[in-house]
Amino acid sequence: MAKHLRSSALFVAAILIFVACGGTTTTSSPAGGESAAPPPSEAPSGESAAPSGSAAPAGAIPEQGVDDGSTITMWSRAATETRVQSQVDEYNATHQNQIELRLVPTDEYVSVVGTAATANELPDLFSADVVFMPNWTSAGLFTDITDRIDNLPGIENVGAAHIDASSWEGKKYGLPFIIDLSVWMYNKDLFTQAGLDPEAPPTDLKGFADAARAVQALNIDGTYGTYFGGACGGCNVFTWWPIIWAGGGDVMNADGTEALLNSADAKAIYSTFNALWDEGVINPESQQEAGPTWTQPFPAGKVGIMPMPASLQESEGMPLDNLGVTAIAGVNGGESTFVGGDSIGMSKDAKNPEAAWNFITWMLGDHNQVEVVAKGGNVVARTDLADNQYSSADPRLVLFNTIAGKGKTPLAKNFNAAFNDPQSPWIQLFRAAVFDDADDATIDQLNAGITSVLQE
Repeated sequence: MAKHLRSSALFVAAILIFVACGGTTTTSSPAGGESAAPPPSEAPSGESAAPSGSAAPAGAIPEQGVDDGSTITMWSRAATETRVQSQVDEYNATHQNQIELRLVPTDEYVSVVGTAATANELPDLFSADVVFMPNWTSAGLFTDITDRIDNLPGIENVGAAHIDASSWEGKKYGLPFIIDLSVWMYNKDLFTQAGLDPEAPPTDLKGFADAARAVQALNIDGTYGTYFGGACGGCNVFTWWPIIWAGGGDVMNADGTEALLNSADAKAIYSTFNALWDEGVINPESQQEAGPTWTQPFPAGKVGIMPMPASLQESEGMPLDNLGVTAIAGVNGGESTFVGGDSIGMSKDAKNPEAAWNFITWMLGDHNQVEVVAKGGNVVARTDLADNQYSSADPRLVLFNTIAGKGKTPLAKNFNAAFNDPQSPWIQLFRAAVFDDADDATIDQLNAGITSVLQE
């Protein structure tokens, strides 16, 4: 729709991959309000029920499994409602099988899945913020689908990141379902009023801060230079870590057992936002922003520039005509993004595995990826479909295609406890640094606390 922006991006394998923020991005990408899904599009003739092993054009993903009228139970977190619902609606409209979808409140999802797993009552399919996948695959919550994945024609075109994140001890348990990216968004009208060039967005962290200060200097009632989730661990994993990556740094060691969030670049981020906080450039509501509404102030036109999910869904009032987007930049330049989203797999308790596999392969097929995912402005799961008629229509979406290949996704088995949990040591660290003027020694100590949790 003309009034709404969704990101369409080339999902390519970043470095190791494995992600976040249901928060929201949970990477989850962070939780944000999402509106009702659009009606199903018209599926191509004959696409509604392709049998297992049916032929497909070179590079395409054939529909496999069975479409025999089965009821397929599926769970997803509410933060991804619009993107999940649009695909489920399309599948149900074009198949004899029917998906029975349960959307679980994002902050309850981990506990709901855990309880069901203990009782052997998981649904046929469930998705997970990709940062949770190592924890859940290692615990045996998913069915091993290694052979299905390895023998699926066209699998080489499916973004490897989520597959890698959904693997454990050489076995594969999941595939990409929802893909998300983080970017800087800015209000071109406010930039112009502030004397900034709306076609020349910031290219480093100082430029971001200077732009926010310039907008704040307009003294428009209720409008602030910037905004962020000041009590949301996943939000700042999703939007601050790329600043470190852009400069060539990292946030953890390779196996996710040691935090590096007391590096020089990390401290530069904290000091930058601390200064903006002290100067009144950040909306004071940021201090208590725990995630559910962290994306709302920008579409309302009340923020000059802020980090945002590129896949912002159907936000009412999104100022598309004056919306600027740019890659998240480092302290001294460079570009990066957090490649996040949800993976999907069959649970250990799946009662209809062949029907479930039918949905998964259809989900990765040309029709869904182009006519549902890309048409909605979202990130496609296949590299061969990244350049399509929908993604090429907007230069902002071309930007997303470009930065997707420069992004990362972190790996840590205890990711949720260390970073996303409301009481996580990561939240304690950045809140102390930004709001309480923590010195370097305190930051070092709090970083050590994150490492302790990662090693539990």
